[in-house]
Order: sequence, then structure tokens, then C-alpha cells
Amino acid sequence: MSNTDSSCGSCGGGDCGGHEDGDRSERGGHACSSDATGGCSSQAVEPEDRLGEYLEREELSKSLKGIQHKIVVLSGKGGVGKSTVATNLALSLAESGKQVGLLDVDIHGPSVPALLGIGRKQVVTKGEKILPIMCGGMKVMSIGFLLPDDRSPVIWRGPMKMSLIKQFLKDVDWRALDYLIIDCPPGTGDEPLSVAQLIEHPTGAIVVTTPQEVALLDVRKSITFCGHLGMPVLGVVENMSGFVCPHCGKTSDIFRQGGGERMAEEMGVPFLARIPIDPGLVLAGDQGEAIAKSQPTSPAAEAFGALADAVTKAVETPKGAGSERPSQASKEGDGAVMRFAIPLANGQLCMHFGHCEEFAFVDVDRETKTIQNQTRIAPPEHEPGILPPWIKEQGADLVIAGGMGQRAQQIFAQHGVDVLVGAPAESPEALVQAYLDGSLQSGENVCDH
Repeated sequence: MSNTDSSCGSCGGGDCGGHEDGDRSERGGHACSSDATGGCSSQAVEPEDRLGEYLEREELSKSLKGIQHKIVVLSGKGGVGKSTVATNLALSLAESGKQVGLLDVDIHGPSVPALLGIGRKQVVTKGEKILPIMCGGMKVMSIGFLLPDDRSPVIWRGPMKMSLIKQFLKDVDWRALDYLIIDCPPGTGDEPLSVAQLIEHPTGAIVVTTPQEVALLDVRKSITFCGHLGMPVLGVVENMSGFVCPHCGKTSDIFRQGGGERMAEEMGVPFLARIPIDPGLVLAGDQGEAIAKSQPTSPAAEAFGALADAVTKAVETPKGAGSERPSQASKEGDGAVMRFAIPLANGQLCMHFGHCEEFAFVDVDRETKTIQNQTRIAPPEHEPGILPPWIKEQGADLVIAGGMGQRAQQIFAQHGVDVLVGAPAESPEALVQAYLDGSLQSGENVCDH
């Protein structure tokens, strides 16, 4: 296992040792001042470092190329049954005929091997690839397979954890998969951040909670975390949603019910499923048998099947064919209005996207190609990944920018917003009119420091 420095979330993968409390002083070889976009094109790193990073990124992309959907399972709170949800969701997808991989990146408390009853398995290598463990028709990988016994702790800091996660993504022989389900530890720390940085285009996140408000408080942070990183939230799962009596089969609301659904509505994300407390689920987990496979007709297994169906529908339904929330631009005329977003400094295009003072939102009639309205809005406080989802919320279809990092462009693409970079420092009206006339000249993707 290789050792690597931690990645900079603002610079989209450059080695800078991390940021704390907005500190943008020089660290690890370059001065990072890209505080909102995820990329600065003028990083002072040695050519051989750039080449090594490029080759590693290419190898990672090649390894993940055959995976159609990469889904991250998160929770801001421990003890909500997140690993149980991830494991049974993966098995339910596999039972439906999908090619599935399950990656456990809970470095300090891996649960997946025990839940599947394969904790004693050992991985082997073939050439330069690590062969995952096969279980229930799916491929599984966890640090639990690498430990000498189940009492051995992992005492690592962030860079070593990111290095292992990178190896799990890059060196494991995943091959072609319909789904890779990634089970993260609770919270918004090193492991989920590493996954979000290493996977260029995650399909989205599933956030697990229980109905109680004490859990919902922390789970809200996970949804905000996804927004900061530009990771779509596929939806919320409310686990331990009522107790199924093993004698009469009736459900009692021990922890109340509906808290997760109300929170999802409040946060503006979909609600996917409720999973009841089922004694069979507890027994199956202790015996290393996922209930989706061992007791397929139980209430919990049926709930996991419904969750798998909801996830499949959410990720495989073509955009525009479902109930996707329309942007402000489409609301104003069923697609008749196109909205431009332009970062400004002193009334003109700001040459570095993340350093702008305000945004001009310019509405254009698509048919007549005339400017109808212009609004200027101060952006939220600049933090990594904040601006792309915020701009999407304003209904923008296209961003015209001077300089913008690759990571920010990727996040905009995930949100369905087009980006044009290398535009000159002119007024927003002149830039939009030039774009409409086909005369907008785009030059180098500069970084104005």
C-alpha cells in the first residue's frame, strides 16, 4: 500500500496538505487561493509531480470506467444501520440481476465482512490487480479482509486512509459493474471526502437516518456536505422506522415514524424508503446472513427490495422523463428563457471564477435571442463546492467565465449547467450579446490571482 499526501479539496486534487478555517497560505509547494471552485490552473508543482498525478488519475479513471453507477451511502450519525442498509441494498440489486460491487471504506470499523459472514476470507492478487471477494453474486472489498483478526485496530491518520481508499478504487479488479455501492463511516470526515474527491462523477449519495430528531440533526449535515462537494443526493432512507412484532406481525412506532421523510422534504431531497426494525434483520446480521437473501419475504427484506427499485428508478430514468425539479428558467416559460450566470468584479467579468464580488444573472428569450432581464446577486460565502449548486438553484443554464478549475467544471456538469471559459473581461450585457451573435471569443482558461 502506497503512502500519499492528502488532497486539497479546493484545488481538485493537488497535494497541499489541506486547508483549515479558510487558511490559504502556501503549503506543500503551492499557494492555493481557489476557495470556491475546486481548481486553480496555476499550481506551482514540479513537472514530474504533475506527470505522476496525471498518470495516477488516468489509471484510476481507467479502473472505474466500466462502472455505470457509483453510489455512496452516508450518514452524519453513527448507529443508524448505515452498513446494514448498504449491504442489503447491494444484495437486493444483485438479486434483481444487476452486476454489483460493494466497497466498505469504513477503515476503523468495517462491518460489511461480518454482515455477509465472510470475515475470515483473504484477498489474493492477480498480476497488478487485487481480486475482490465474491459473495451473493457480487464483488466485495473491505479492509476487514486485510486485518489479522477482528480485534486488530487500524490507527491511521487521513493521508494513509485516503491512500488505501485510492488503492481500493484503482487496484481492485472491479471490471464491468452496473452498481458500485460504497459504504462510508458516519460523519463528514476523511473517508467520504476521499471518495468524493477520487470519484470524478459519482452517481449520487444515499443518506441514512433514524426517525429521532437527535439523528436528524447530524444527518442534515451529510446532505449539506454533499452540496458542498457537488455530489447529487439520490435520497434519504429512514431506518428503524417502526418495530415489526415477530408474533403478530404488527408494526409499533418505537422511535416514531416519518422524521426522515419530513427532513428530506425540508432539505429539498427525495425520500426513498422506510426500513422497519425487524428481529429477523438483527438475527441475520449477527449470523452473517443478509436478510435480503436469507428471509426474502420478511418485512425488512421487502423494504430493501422497494429501496432497490427506488434507487434503480432514480438513476436509470432518463433526465426529463421523471419528476426532476425544473430550474427557475424553465418555470418562467417552459424552456423559453435561457439564463446566463456571469461572475463579476467591478462590473465586468471576473477573470477568476472563485474571486467574484457578485453574479449577474441574465435572462434571454430563446426564440428571439433578446435580453429580457438582468439581476445581480451577491454569492454565498466562498467555500469548496458551494457555488455550483447555488448557481443551479438560481436557474442558470450556462456560466460564462474567465478562469475556472477542472474540478469546478466537473461539478457544474454534474448539476446540468454548461460552462464556457476563457471569456474576456467585459460587461455581462456585452458577453451575452456576443454569445448570442456567435462572436464571443474565448481564449486561455486563465487564473487571475
